[in-house]
Amino acid sequence: MAPSATSDIVVPVSSKVGVVKEEPQQQHVHGAEDKTPLEAISHGGLIIPGIPKFQTPAEERRHILIHTAAVFRDFSRKGFTEGMSGHISVRDPEFEDYIWMNPLGKHFGLMTAGDLICLDIKTGKIVGGNRTRPANSAGFLIHSEIHKARPDVHAVCHAHTNAGRAWSSFATGIDMLNQDICYLYNSVAVYAEYGGIVFAEEEGKNIAKALGPHNKTAILLNHGLISTGATVDEAGFLFGLLDRGCAIQLQVEAAMAGNPTLKKHVVSDEEAAYNFKMASEKNALYAEAQPDLDYEFAMAGEGVIEKGVESQKIDHGL
Repeated sequence: MAPSATSDIVVPVSSKVGVVKEEPQQQHVHGAEDKTPLEAISHGGLIIPGIPKFQTPAEERRHILIHTAAVFRDFSRKGFTEGMSGHISVRDPEFEDYIWMNPLGKHFGLMTAGDLICLDIKTGKIVGGNRTRPANSAGFLIHSEIHKARPDVHAVCHAHTNAGRAWSSFATGIDMLNQDICYLYNSVAVYAEYGGIVFAEEEGKNIAKALGPHNKTAILLNHGLISTGATVDEAGFLFGLLDRGCAIQLQVEAAMAGNPTLKKHVVSDEEAAYNFKMASEKNALYAEAQPDLDYEFAMAGEGVIEKGVESQKIDHGL
């Protein structure tokens, strides 16, 4: 995705005609090859925690639902809202064919754990959770197909953001323009067709196919962005990262158009791959999301985001 680093090397020319002075190439030492990503980033004897472990599926489900509601509130704070558009799904920790999703028409900034609906990805039936609102049909058709195609994916985020929609109109990926976006090195797919509002299973399959077997995110032509993750925390963080990446790309392209003397420098494949290895591991990405989620819990107040979680049960559609 990124051009060779050598394409951006400028060799200074001596003032003496015919004499070229080459600067010695700087050596980069990465370090931390023998450490996990969380060990590498932690200093002082303590290691920042990654994905927590649970004794029972019920405990894990409780954690997942609460964090899903917190991710929705984070999306609201970041402006990832557009009427009734946008949805997040997370796979149930006990029943792999069940996913929890947001109800149609509930504002992201008001979401609680008790609002979420549980659906069977194979049949579309509501099999648990809140039954006071309908699910989003387009959202289910997209997310269910991704979950079916990618057993490794436990969470999917989709929203119609300004930067995401703007850059999606070009039907192309993004450059590795900075350290942070390298967390998505070689993992941004492009769905270069637009099939209208998704009201058919086939379009959901097309989007899942475009995402492919390994990509973490996708840019959907004239539509928006999708992210995936091993946790809803990871998927939420990567969605925001991709949206900011689109915004930065737009800014860089606009700056170059306004000043043709500017030269765009893209992170080399070698450095981008190293960043991806050290920063895009599932525990590291879970940890990346926690500061924003901690902020949402603090701003909402004790027990607000968790509201209704104790009554969230799976009844298998009975």
